Amino acid sequence: MAHLAPAGKWDARYLGPVPHDTSYYAKCMLGGALACGFTHAGITPLDVTKCNMQVNPAKFKGLVPGLKTLVAEEGSKGLWKGFGPTFVGYSLQGMFKYGLYEFFKDQYMNLAGEEASTKYKGAIWLAGSASAEFFADIALCPLEMTKVKIQTSPAGTFPVPMFAALSEMSKLKAETRYPFGSLVPLWSRQIPYTMAKFFFFEYIVGLFYTHVFTAPKDSYGKGTQLGVTFASGYLAGVVCALVSHPADSLVSLMGKPANRGKGLGQIASETGLVALATKGLGTRVLMIGTLTGFQWWIYDTFKTTMGMGTTGGK
Repeated sequence: MAHLAPAGKWDARYLGPVPHDTSYYAKCMLGGALACGFTHAGITPLDVTKCNMQVNPAKFKGLVPGLKTLVAEEGSKGLWKGFGPTFVGYSLQGMFKYGLYEFFKDQYMNLAGEEASTKYKGAIWLAGSASAEFFADIALCPLEMTKVKIQTSPAGTFPVPMFAALSEMSKLKAETRYPFGSLVPLWSRQIPYTMAKFFFFEYIVGLFYTHVFTAPKDSYGKGTQLGVTFASGYLAGVVCALVSHPADSLVSLMGKPANRGKGLGQIASETGLVALATKGLGTRVLMIGTLTGFQWWIYDTFKTTMGMGTTGGK
């Protein structure tokens, strides 16, 4: 139910079940950290395989053959390389991604005013998510660079434990470009990805509550609302994977020893646009669809538990 701001005028921070105050945004940050940290870390084996398919496609020819190659060469522990920096990095990223999205969305709605924020709500979702991801990637970048280096280095050539790996990245910063050498390709991957993730999630949730569940949203039980959340998140994730895959390939290729010192344009031209857009894409669609569905489900489950309601469909 909408609430009027204390001053009596329209305010986006008072449109939901609870006012969007500092406590609300802090809880959203915690929910985002839980949503992203556990989901990304949980699919580390898929991520290790996908990164190696991008960096060494001649050796890692597909998801199942790639998994078998990793296990044959490094044992089952090889599947979990990079778990630590994945968990910490994506927890930090999720904290800023979700918490700042809620903050920026409210700010931009208030800047636009009641009429314009309804008419151009898609633009507000895009602007809010892009702004949030800009800061989220600064927090993620050092850990993402370390994760990729751990996952794509041949066994025994680079430390696997997180703190030893971070220390080694710092020592080798002249050649690894640590800690922010991958920030521009990370932005080019993650900002379009997050804009697609939030825009299509909000849009698909709206479609569900307009065409499928046509009674007022708050008349449906939490199970139904969270089912809509998961389905919308999964479908949004498939779009995200397609949008951001070429840049994801570039981030992986930057960690390859043969590409040290090369610019992004040179790496892209040598690899070829088709290879950038397709190598490891099937694995990434499966990975990101499932990942995004569960992220939104965890996030909205946390919000619901806190009495804050689910996202979208108002």
